[in-house]
Amino acid sequence: MILKYITLFVGLFVFFSHSYAQHHHEQVSKSTVSYVCPMHPEVTSSKAGKCPKCGMELVKKNIDQQDSNPHDTVAVNPYLGTNDRYTPFKNFAVPVAHPTTDPSKIPGFTISNLEKDIETKAISGARAGLHLPQGSADVKTIRYDLFVTDSIVNFTGKKRQAIAVNGSLPAPTLVFTVGDTALIYVHNQSDEPTSVHWHGIFLPNRMDGVAHLTQHPIPPHKTYVYKFPVLQDGTFWYHSHFSLQEQIGLYGALIFNKRTEPDIPTIPVVLSDWSDMNPHEINRRLHAGNDWFAIKKKTTQSYSEAIKAGRLGVKLTNEWKRMTAMDVSDVYYEKFLLNGAPTQHLSQFKAGDQVRLRIVNGSASTYFWLSFAGGKLKVIANDANDVRPVEVDRMLIAPSETYDVVVTIPENMKYEFLATAEDRTNHASLWLGSGMDMPADKLPKLDYFAGMKMMNGMMKMNGDMKPMGHEMSLQQVDMNAVMYPELKKSSSNVADHLTNKKVYVCPMHPDVVSDKPGTCPKCGMDLELTKGIEGKQLEHDHNHTGKGDLLTLNYNMLQSVEVTTLPNGPWKDLSFELTGNMNRYVWTLNNKTVSESDKILIKRGENVRIKLYNNSMMRHPMHLHGHDFRLVNQYGERSPLKNVVDIMPMETLTLEFAATEDGDWFFHCHILYHMMSGMGRIFTYENSEPNPEIHDPVKAYKMVQMDDRMFTLSGEASVQSNGTEGLVTYSNTRWQISQMWNVGYKASQGYESETTVGRFIDKMQYVMPYVGFDYHYKKLTGHEKNLFGDPERNMFGQKANKSNRKVPVFGVAYTLPWLVIADMRVDTNGKLRFQLGREDIPLTPRLRMNWMVNTDKEYTVGSRYVWTKYISLGAHYDSDMGLGAGVVFTY
Repeated sequence: MILKYITLFVGLFVFFSHSYAQHHHEQVSKSTVSYVCPMHPEVTSSKAGKCPKCGMELVKKNIDQQDSNPHDTVAVNPYLGTNDRYTPFKNFAVPVAHPTTDPSKIPGFTISNLEKDIETKAISGARAGLHLPQGSADVKTIRYDLFVTDSIVNFTGKKRQAIAVNGSLPAPTLVFTVGDTALIYVHNQSDEPTSVHWHGIFLPNRMDGVAHLTQHPIPPHKTYVYKFPVLQDGTFWYHSHFSLQEQIGLYGALIFNKRTEPDIPTIPVVLSDWSDMNPHEINRRLHAGNDWFAIKKKTTQSYSEAIKAGRLGVKLTNEWKRMTAMDVSDVYYEKFLLNGAPTQHLSQFKAGDQVRLRIVNGSASTYFWLSFAGGKLKVIANDANDVRPVEVDRMLIAPSETYDVVVTIPENMKYEFLATAEDRTNHASLWLGSGMDMPADKLPKLDYFAGMKMMNGMMKMNGDMKPMGHEMSLQQVDMNAVMYPELKKSSSNVADHLTNKKVYVCPMHPDVVSDKPGTCPKCGMDLELTKGIEGKQLEHDHNHTGKGDLLTLNYNMLQSVEVTTLPNGPWKDLSFELTGNMNRYVWTLNNKTVSESDKILIKRGENVRIKLYNNSMMRHPMHLHGHDFRLVNQYGERSPLKNVVDIMPMETLTLEFAATEDGDWFFHCHILYHMMSGMGRIFTYENSEPNPEIHDPVKAYKMVQMDDRMFTLSGEASVQSNGTEGLVTYSNTRWQISQMWNVGYKASQGYESETTVGRFIDKMQYVMPYVGFDYHYKKLTGHEKNLFGDPERNMFGQKANKSNRKVPVFGVAYTLPWLVIADMRVDTNGKLRFQLGREDIPLTPRLRMNWMVNTDKEYTVGSRYVWTKYISLGAHYDSDMGLGAGVVFTY
C-alpha cells in the first residue's frame, strides 16, 4: 500500500514538473524575442529597427529557436534515428541493391594482387571525434559489385548510347549502416576509362574517385576496389568523375542509415536529365555559342518576339550591354527522369501514410522545382545532415544536392510528386497511392523578357554586376522570381496606388512602391513603372490557381539539430568571385580556371572560411569534396551543415569548415559543363603523405588541367549561287584560331582567305589581340573602277592591294555594344583596315541576319533561316561576289 502511494506521488510530481517546465518554456519563448537582419545574420537586436549595414527591417526571431533548446531528440523530432542500438532498416518501398555475399559466383571474376592489397590495407583518414559503435557483431563489411557497361537506351524513340551499372540507369541504390565498412568493387566492362566519386562522403583521399587527382582512371575491362568506413548517416549519391560520363548514366543513390531509423516507408528518388545528343557535342555547342538549344526550348527572345511582347526597348538595351538572350538553363533536354523513367507509380500507400523521399538531384545541369499534390513538403535533412523539420509548398533542388522530405497521403487517391525542370520545358513525376489521379499544379512558361529587363538593371556596361547596396544571401531574394507567372508581382500596398496613377515598384521587393522613379531602399534596384488599374487589387505572390501564398524553401530556413560551431584553431580566410562569360561559355573563380590557378594550401587543424560572391548571371551549385561546411545563416551556432551550396546571381555566402583531412580535395561548380570549363579550385593539405594511387603526380596533375584547356571546333560554311564562304573556329578558354574564306566562282568575284590566332586578355573576353595571314585576289572590272574611282585606295588613302594581297597581319578585335565586333589591323606593308560587323542577329526565332563593312570598301549583308540543327537556307549580297542564295551548313 505504501509503495502504491509512493508511486502515485512520484508520478504526480513528474507530471506537474513537466507541465511547469513546458509552461515556463512557452512563456520564455513568448517573452524572449530578438530581431535579426535577414541579409546580415550577425546583426541582432532586442528591439525592432533597421540593420545598420544595409537598412533592411530586422525580423523577429524567438531566441529559443537558436539558443535555448537542447539537441533535438526523437521525442521532439520523430524523424531522427539513433546510433544507440542496431535495428536493420528494411522499410524501403522500392527495391535497392543487394550486397554481394558470394563473390565466387561472379562469372569470370578473379581478384588481382592490387585489389588484394587495397582490400587488406588498414583504412586511414577517418575523422577524429566521430564515435562509432565498436565491438558489435552487427558492425560488418558490406560488399557491392558494380558492373559498368556500355548500353543502348531509348527514352525518346531514338536509340542512344548510355552507361548502365548492373544493367540499370540510374545505377542501383547502395545501402550501408553507420559503423559498416564499405567495400565496393567497380568492374569497368565498358570500352573507355571511368572513375567513381562518392559524393559528400568522409573517406580516405585515395578513395575519393576523382580521375587523375586522387586516382588514375579505371582502364577498360579492369576492376578497381573502393574501401572506406561509413562514418556518416544520410542521403548521398555516387557518380562518375571522368570526362562527361555523369550525363549518360553513371550515377546512383547512396544511403547511409543510422543504427536505428524511423520506421517510415522510404523511397530513393534520383532525378536526372537526358539528352539524345552526345555530351561531348553538348559541350562543343555550348562553347560555340550556338543557340540551337534555345530554338528547341522556344526561348530565343528574338526581335519579333520582343516586339510582340512590347519589349523591344528591353531587347535593345540588353544587346547594348553586350548580352545575349537570357536563359536559366544552358542545355535542351528531351527527357527528365525520376529513378530512370519520366513517370513512376507506387500504389501501396493509403490515406494517412507518411512517406520519406530521399531525393538526389543526379542531373548534369538541371535544377528541379519540387512540389506535391497532397500538400506540404516536410524537409527533414539536406545534404545528409538532419535539420529541424520545416514545411514548405515547394522547393528548388540544385544539381548534386540531396534532401530528405516527408509527404503525407491525405486521402485514398493517387497524388503526384512533381519535379519540374527550372526552365519548365518538361518534368518527371512520382505518383503515390491508388484511386483518382490528383495531379500537382504544372508550372507555366517563364517570362524571359521580364528576366531580361531585370538583368539590364543589374549589369554594368563592362559586364560586371552593379553594387546593390547590401549583400543578398541564402536564397532569400530569388532574382528569377520576376520571371515566374505564378507569382504576380504586386501587393496590397500597390492597391493603395491603383487609381490610374503612375506607380513604381521594386521587381525584387513588390512591397516597395512609390509614385516617383528611384531605387529600392532594400536592394538598390531601379523601381519599375506599373500602370494603375482603377478599382482593382492584385494578389501578391499567389499561385496561378489562387490557392494562397506559396512558401518556398530557402537556406535561411534550415536549422541544424546540433551545434555546428567549429573547434578552436587558427583561421584561414579565402574569397572567391564567381565569374564567367556566357557568350564564349567560360566559367571561372576570380577570373581564373583550375588550370590557370595554383592549388590552395591549407593546414590540418585550422578552420577555413570561404566567402563566395556570384558575379555572374547564372546560379552555381558549389561542391566541396570530402568535407561538410557550415553555411552561416540566422541560426548562428546551429547553422546547417552542407557539402553543396547553390549561390544565386549577386549573392554573397559564407562557408566554414574544419581542415581535418589529408591530400587533394576538389571544390567546383557541379553543373557538369561549368566544371569542365574550369570553374573550380583544388585544396591541398600541406605535408600530405604521397597518394599511392598516383604514380606520377606531375603528369597526373597536367591531365587534370587538360579539362578546361580543351579546344572545341565550330564553323559555318555555305554553298550559294555566287560562290562559297565560311568561317571555322578552333578555340578554348583563352585562345582562338580562325580560318575565314570567300571564294567566288569567277576571278572577278574574288578569292579571299584570312587565318588568325588570337588570345582573349580581359575579364569579360571582349578584347582579343591576334596575328594572322591575309590573302586576297580579285580581277577588277571597269565598272568597279568607275564606281570607286581608284579601287586600289582604301578609305585611309592607302593602297589597298585588293587585287593581289598576301601579307601577315596584326590586329585587335573588340566587342562593342550591340554585340558589334570592331576589328583594327595593320599588315606588314603598313596598311590599316578598320572593320565593323555582327553575326547571328535574331530577327525571328529562326531567321538570322549578318552584316559587315570595312575601310577597304568591302561590305556584305546576309540572312539565313535555321531549318535543322546543321542546315539553314541562306542568301547574301557581297561587294565582291554579288548576290547569291543557297544552303548554309552549321557545325
